[in-house]
Amino acid sequence: MTRSHLYTEALKTGRPVFAVAPMIDWTDRHCRYFHRQISQHALLYTEMVVADAIIHGPRERLLSFDTAEHPVALQLGGSDPDKLVKAVEIAAPYGYDEINLNVGCPSDRVQSGTFGVCLMLTPETVAACVAAMKAVTSLPVTVKCRIGVDEQEPELALPELLDRVLDAGADAIWIHARKAWLKGLSPKENREIPPLDYEIVYRMKQARPDVFIGINGGIQTLDQAAEHLRHVDGVMLGRAAYQNAGVLADVDHRFFGEAQSEADWDGLRDRMMDYAARHIAAGGRLQQVARHMVGLFTGLPGARRYRQVLSTDAVKPGAGPEVIAAAFAVVDFSAGDITTVQEAVGA
Repeated sequence: MTRSHLYTEALKTGRPVFAVAPMIDWTDRHCRYFHRQISQHALLYTEMVVADAIIHGPRERLLSFDTAEHPVALQLGGSDPDKLVKAVEIAAPYGYDEINLNVGCPSDRVQSGTFGVCLMLTPETVAACVAAMKAVTSLPVTVKCRIGVDEQEPELALPELLDRVLDAGADAIWIHARKAWLKGLSPKENREIPPLDYEIVYRMKQARPDVFIGINGGIQTLDQAAEHLRHVDGVMLGRAAYQNAGVLADVDHRFFGEAQSEADWDGLRDRMMDYAARHIAAGGRLQQVARHMVGLFTGLPGARRYRQVLSTDAVKPGAGPEVIAAAFAVVDFSAGDITTVQEAVGA
């Protein structure tokens, strides 16, 4: 199912969209491959890739991915419509399912380049970027934003942004339900200190019933995700899904109607060992794959030792896929269902 069909299906039938958020330095292609082995239906996002980097940098390293990752969206950073168009055209042969424009990242990098969440201050620029990208791709073009930035009043700024980008042709909006403060807060503090305001996101959806609106920010469990889906069309988990990836094991059953079954951890182990072997054979290192797997078994007996094995042994010179097998071997899977355990500890 293409992304355009997915968003259309969500609006038409109520079928939700569950996504893992784009996270700089985290959701690279190895992370996405790992997450895809746990959930077949979650929508996965790349890290934010700056348009200038695609135009002038190592395109293959920035854009290549395993076909198993589908559905996967490319998140772009930038504020120049012409550069974003060029980036979209360069990315086209790689076969992404969606193009997403970052209007929410508060990092120093985006502030110096006047994009990311800085674009909340110039909604006309965001609209111009969306319109330009829509003109050169048949893929869905979506926007991920905050509810406001600095002294903006969200009740005024957010609807103006939404209306402008929707008029420009945006296919879906993902909203991180916090303001960003560029003056005085670090990127980490911007993920934690500004209060969450889920209700404003709900109101944006109520005022636009024919528009796909998804929610992000502070969502820790699938129960919380299900509650949000009573009000919006999609839900996006970020650090909760990364730091406790086992929470993804119940996504396909909870939100996509798949039969409930025990997780096949042996199968996951073997698939990741095979993937790691291929990556190492191509010149990569085990640690580049294993670092994304560290939080998998949070809450189960042996999880601490599992983390230690992956964190220490995977970085040793010549480390191979057998490290993954050794890590899995120390986990006590008889202690209970991992998704139940993780819900209980607030995964």
